[in-house]
Amino acid sequence: MAKLNKVFLMGNLTRDPELRYTPSGTAIASFGIAINRTWSGQDGEKKEEVCYVDINMFGRRAEVINEYFSKGNPIFVEGRLQFQQWETKDGQKRNALRVVAEEFQFIGGKTKRDEGQSFPEGTAPNDINEEEIPF
Repeated sequence: MAKLNKVFLMGNLTRDPELRYTPSGTAIASFGIAINRTWSGQDGEKKEEVCYVDINMFGRRAEVINEYFSKGNPIFVEGRLQFQQWETKDGQKRNALRVVAEEFQFIGGKTKRDEGQSFPEGTAPNDINEEEIPF
């Protein structure tokens, strides 16, 4: 039986990343992205829809997301879908489909780094590659 759970998404952050740590010290960054889709209807009228996706990233990459990204920044994310179920304190069952990001790329636009954080002279956020970021 064939199995594949892989997603590729490109969008803009809907909120600043929220960084927290597990009791064992693993970083978790939670953030959302909005992915816009535009098309022309049969009547020729332009239409648009937005898909909002919640994303979690773990480890050093989570810390990098928290350091360099903020609401509105564009990002490319590669990861997998994860279905979560839980019960609230009042006994209601809840569930959510989220993306667990495994990789990301800067895709342009201003980042937190452009807004006063220091970075090596002669580099720009779009010039960063994985070799420069200690994961």
